[in-house]
Amino acid sequence: MSDWRVRAIRASKRPFVRPAGRTDVLTSTSVSAPAPEHEMDPRAEQHTPVEVLLEHTVVNAAVYRAGKRVPGPTTLAEVYGQLPGESGTMAWIGLYRPTEAQLLAAAERFDLHELAVEDAIVAHQRPKLERYGDTLFVVLRAARYLDDSEEVDFGEIHLFVGPDFVLTVRHSQAPDLAAVRKRLEDDDPELLALGPEAVLYAVLDAVVDGYAPVIAGLQHDIDEIETEVFGADPNVSRRIYELSREVIEFQRATRPLLRIMDDLAAGFDKYGTDEELQRYLRDVTDHATTAAERMDGFRQMLQNILAVNATLVSQAQNEDMRRLAEAGHAQNTEIKKISSWAAILFAPTLIGTVYGMNFTNMPELGWTYGYPFALALMAVVCVGLHVIFKRRDWL
Repeated sequence: MSDWRVRAIRASKRPFVRPAGRTDVLTSTSVSAPAPEHEMDPRAEQHTPVEVLLEHTVVNAAVYRAGKRVPGPTTLAEVYGQLPGESGTMAWIGLYRPTEAQLLAAAERFDLHELAVEDAIVAHQRPKLERYGDTLFVVLRAARYLDDSEEVDFGEIHLFVGPDFVLTVRHSQAPDLAAVRKRLEDDDPELLALGPEAVLYAVLDAVVDGYAPVIAGLQHDIDEIETEVFGADPNVSRRIYELSREVIEFQRATRPLLRIMDDLAAGFDKYGTDEELQRYLRDVTDHATTAAERMDGFRQMLQNILAVNATLVSQAQNEDMRRLAEAGHAQNTEIKKISSWAAILFAPTLIGTVYGMNFTNMPELGWTYGYPFALALMAVVCVGLHVIFKRRDWL
């Protein structure tokens, strides 16, 4: 037996026993307890009763009968004591960031499947719905838009939905289940009277409704990016990449949710889901489908924006290269002009320098036409060079 189970069993003073005859819903065969994926919260041995161990992480716990909250229970032991034999009664217990030992204590109390408990301990799961006997295990990804940083913050919530209980395990601040509980208690006790599935619907509805502000925030960000792209903002490529990552992460939260809703709808007849509750769940499906479609549109839009931005960047680079080429051409023209005039002026300088040496035996020093000849030679060479350079467009 692995260390994490040994510590949890010692902490609760009761063994975590798998119910007799329970089978894995996927393979319909008996399975043994798997090893944990990793150790989340190693602790020293504790000798704490189950109820006390759980109380530290309970946000809210209540018993409901016929949609009304039963007054009186203040501890988990009292809540659990009112469940057996009470028709139309259910318990709703909310845990916030429980430790490994606390989750195992809850698993022992509510007879939860080891695989589901392991997923809740490890967290960072994809949205999914799994049925273990008469208990549903649902993983949801909540999201909220942070206006200050213009980012999307993702949360995670796990739900164990049994015949007479709902256990919610939150690993983040969103969604606010206190508001969900208050809405059901104050505004819709008839819905709450439908049982644990009604609580599942309310949480699903809160998660999906929470997507609307996120979608609006992402739409605003995309509009800003479009303006920045055509405004040639140099930092827009990085923002497009970051926003694309958020959209992809949002797709990972919304796309599997459609499968969850389909699986719930497939079990309406088999598990006798109330017709009114079926309508509510279909409404959640519609909203989730809209959110998923919007995310698909955002992703395609960002890909198009990225392609347009790449085109604009390429055009800007080509324009810069054209300017550089024109500047280089103009510079080469000036250099050719300067070089041409330098060559033209060099010829008379060379001739004058030679005749300026005044050596005794130099030819034509005593010739009467020597000086005019030298000047004429200089003029001929200069004119000849000028004609040559002019024909080659150097001048």
